[in-house]
Amino acid sequence: MQEPTFLILTALAAEPTHGYGVIRAVETLSDGDVVLRPGTLYGALDRLAEQGLVEVDREEAIDGRLRRYYRLTDHGAAALAGQVARLRRNADAAEARLRRPAGRPVLGTMSPGLAG
Repeated sequence: MQEPTFLILTALAAEPTHGYGVIRAVETLSDGDVVLRPGTLYGALDRLAEQGLVEVDREEAIDGRLRRYYRLTDHGAAALAGQVARLRRNADAAEARLRRPAGRPVLGTMSPGLAG
């Protein structure tokens, strides 16, 4: 799963959200590293809806414009949970390897040659 998809599903995990709300949530969740343009977001939402991961929750008219709210489906929640578990395993493996490097100081310690 690509990072933007992961972040879109994460943005919808708590409650149904309209497109602009998803864009803002993704930017916040990624500390500004991922900024979605509307065309990119709506293309992704259409693809995710085709896959059964999200669906339209409701539509409402605001100032003459239709605002569509999306929500995570049960299938989407399961896919997101699986991705969270996979990312956690990968992060744990990376952290474990960083703690036991060959020829490098262990995290949080300095090499004797660098002290001082």
